[in-house]
Amino acid sequence: MAYLLFIDESGQDHQESPYEVLAGAAIHDSQLWDLVCDVQDAEEQIFGRPISARPHELKARELLKRKTFRLARQLAAIPTADRARLSAELLADPENPTKERLAAHAQAKIAFADKILELCGTHGVRFFASIVVPHAPRQPPTGLRKDYGYLFERFFYWVDEQPGHERGLVVFDELERSQSHVLISQMGKYFRSTATGMQRSGRIVPEPFFVHSDLTTGIRIADLVAYLLAWNVRVAAMDAPVRAELNEMGRLVLNLRHRAIVPRPGYPDGFSVWSFAVIDDLRTRDERQGDLRL
Repeated sequence: MAYLLFIDESGQDHQESPYEVLAGAAIHDSQLWDLVCDVQDAEEQIFGRPISARPHELKARELLKRKTFRLARQLAAIPTADRARLSAELLADPENPTKERLAAHAQAKIAFADKILELCGTHGVRFFASIVVPHAPRQPPTGLRKDYGYLFERFFYWVDEQPGHERGLVVFDELERSQSHVLISQMGKYFRSTATGMQRSGRIVPEPFFVHSDLTTGIRIADLVAYLLAWNVRVAAMDAPVRAELNEMGRLVLNLRHRAIVPRPGYPDGFSVWSFAVIDDLRTRDERQGDLRL
């Protein structure tokens, strides 16, 4: 029995996104297939037909872009059955859009994203993230990137609280092959050569799995969470403007954070660690001290 952490990124291209986000969605293996089936059923019910064959349609940046909300507002809320029918008509005949079809399909996209988050709550999914602020100081990493370290720390706290000796498995969106080898090597060194990593390897399997994002529901969920964290959710020192139309989804994401209570000197009742870490400096302690000595 295990908890699977599906991981995806948002904003690493440093273009429009206000934050770099490394997000994870954790689910117990006993719930995974039920969640997958429920998401697939919702997809067909909301859009009137499956759209998984169009993988770009299911990316958060496509589902929730500003144009989606602009089109959705062209008409009042369309009844569920009519919305599904009109959306299916547009998917079957994209060369002949109408105002009604475009509005229905846009409303369906928003409803689908809402439904995914609702289903995550139903199936006990928890969200984890490392959020890097703009212009955070960084150096070429010599080991595991700091945002990965924080993400694994938070996931470890979650798995370690669960009854029984459950293990955590890490599942990434497939990277270019050389990047995948680098990440595997860095994770191996971290979990085998550092005291903290060796401790956490007792609950997290250090070798990750890589999957195609357009074929894997868990990665699509992580993609949605990463997008919402970048564009709406604000915690700690995050002060970038938000897209208000995403407020309700952002609230659902916040509700599925995890709060760990960990031992720490000076805190007799334990110290609270939330599963969303905001990082303002990607350098290690040694790298920061080295800069000060120069």
